[in-house]
Amino acid sequence: MRLFECGSLVPGCEWHTRADNDAEIVRRAVEHMRETHGETVIRENMIDNIKARITDESKAA
Repeated sequence: MRLFECGSLVPGCEWHTRADNDAEIVRRAVEHMRETHGETVIRENMIDNIKARITDESKAA
């Protein structure tokens, strides 16, 4: 299981998501960035930053 914690990108944000693959995590994270943080344009470097912060849940514990 893969894990993304938004607080690793946006300090203070408690939102996180888990999924079996990185593509689903990126999809959910982009949706979260738009809805919660008001990001209207998701640039490639934002996607890269999300991907760089996805971890294996077993290693995060």
